[in-house]
Amino acid sequence: MDDFLVRGTLAEVDPDVAELIRHEHARQLDKLIMIASESYVPAAVREAEGSVFQNIYAEGYPHADLHGLAEEQILDYASQLAFYRRNGDRRYYKGVEYCNLIEALAQRRAAEVFCPPGMSPEQIFVNVQALSGAVANTAIYEALVQPGDTVMTLDLLHGGHLSHGSPVNVTGHRQRIVHYRVNEETELLDYEEIYELAQREKPKMIIAGYTSYPWAPDFHKFRAIADSVGAYLLADIAHTAGMAAAGVYPNPVGIAHVTSFTTHKTMMGPRGAVIITTDPELAKRIDRAVFPGMQGGPHMNKIAGMAVMFKLAKTPQFKALQQQIAKNAVALSDGLKANGLRVVHGGTNTHMVLLDCKSIAQHNGVPLMGNVASRILDLMGIVCNRNTIPGDKDAGRPSALRFGTPWVTQRGLKEADMREIADVIALVLKTAKPHTIPTKKSVTYSARVDFDALMEGVARINALVAKAGRDFELPREGYPFVWYATNGHRAADRGRIEVCGAQAAAFLGVVLGADVGDLSDGAEVTVLGRNRAPLCAATLTRIHDGYALDVPADQAPRVTQWLRALSDGYVIFDDANVDVHIPGPVVVK
Repeated sequence: MDDFLVRGTLAEVDPDVAELIRHEHARQLDKLIMIASESYVPAAVREAEGSVFQNIYAEGYPHADLHGLAEEQILDYASQLAFYRRNGDRRYYKGVEYCNLIEALAQRRAAEVFCPPGMSPEQIFVNVQALSGAVANTAIYEALVQPGDTVMTLDLLHGGHLSHGSPVNVTGHRQRIVHYRVNEETELLDYEEIYELAQREKPKMIIAGYTSYPWAPDFHKFRAIADSVGAYLLADIAHTAGMAAAGVYPNPVGIAHVTSFTTHKTMMGPRGAVIITTDPELAKRIDRAVFPGMQGGPHMNKIAGMAVMFKLAKTPQFKALQQQIAKNAVALSDGLKANGLRVVHGGTNTHMVLLDCKSIAQHNGVPLMGNVASRILDLMGIVCNRNTIPGDKDAGRPSALRFGTPWVTQRGLKEADMREIADVIALVLKTAKPHTIPTKKSVTYSARVDFDALMEGVARINALVAKAGRDFELPREGYPFVWYATNGHRAADRGRIEVCGAQAAAFLGVVLGADVGDLSDGAEVTVLGRNRAPLCAATLTRIHDGYALDVPADQAPRVTQWLRALSDGYVIFDDANVDVHIPGPVVVK
């Protein structure tokens, strides 16, 4: 056709990006994602987010008269378009008549989902334009407090969030930030301590709601403390909004002056944020703070996704999911405790569990730290994140892991599966031999684990992955590039293993116990195992970008796993020197 529109599928227009997406999708399906701030967004929500609403600029807001309308009134196209032509809106652009309706629909559905008993959706004011949770919180600061005012929040190291006044975040720059902390003995919030701190510091705003504190706060107590000093109460339920929507977690709307949350965690929606208040004057200030105060035009495609998300949040299936998320978190916590591991804060009644790595393993006085523990579990197929806990000195060296149960629950795993995950975590991490690696300024914490324990962990996690639900089957061949697992992928059908990369010669020098430069093609060699014991007989051949090892076909899978594990650097090669340097990385295939 004689136009300039780009046609064709993504695979046709950009096969490289299409391939990357398929690999990422395969990663998400072939691992157990236990990041507390992630979930698997339903295809219907992703379809709305990928719609032509992406194309529209819509700075400003719908007409105020759309607030309070029921869904059937918003979707009365004839009446609404007649109203639009006659009265316009609060946008700076034309061509936004359907943007007004999708935004009003998202607002109405949000109001219905979070409307507390004794109130009506018409009393709920919703802003759905904030691009992220941090932007939403920053806008609330702009709307409610002045430069130099005191804001009281939970310490970042105890479970607070960057946007709750961290000095490295913009929210920590303009106001005076005072932190409350968990009780040193109980690791729980102590409301008497929080009350006393508020009386001393006289904050103008108090924030309740957390990123890594696993217990639901008492919003009524926080509101009483805020009222006692004339402060605003902001309830940030970014992590737990889905649970609050389902009645599994206390709903702060109608208790707090303002509630904020993200839509991509337990809400299972697009990456965005929502701000809710029941005060019409605060609503006006918040709207101005979001636009034009913090950002320009909203992402209307994300708002379309939110509208779908809030519809799903009203279903029995969504409520049952949130209930199971909480049950699974408790089961995971109990399973870790049953294995003798220390669960920080004593447990959970939300979707997250924190595990103290220092209590799991030490070697020569060096403790296991969160960063290396998370990397080991990721190689095994469990994806989590490192996290600070009370007692840590800085966020750069966290000593804990944070696990979340939303995604694995979406895929159908239940309490028994959580206990199995806990058993596998303990099995592998208890074998860890932590050590430090000197750097120019300080040291880096690392660790190595027992290879056989790691392989058993891989097999058990693969069994859970196979059990978990999948939204569709990807072609198995080549998706993804797995490090250790076969997980349904084709097993080796011959005994040639290729070791490639700039470090290949140095790497093989360690695992063969010989300088490969001195060996001729076809040389007979021995692949060394743990403590340099013979693992497998092989012959060595040079290839264009490295070396080939020819081994008996029945031994090739395990030798391949061993070589990859040594390249990654997280398995024990020599008990007498666990931090022995093994050159790498290399590509093993």
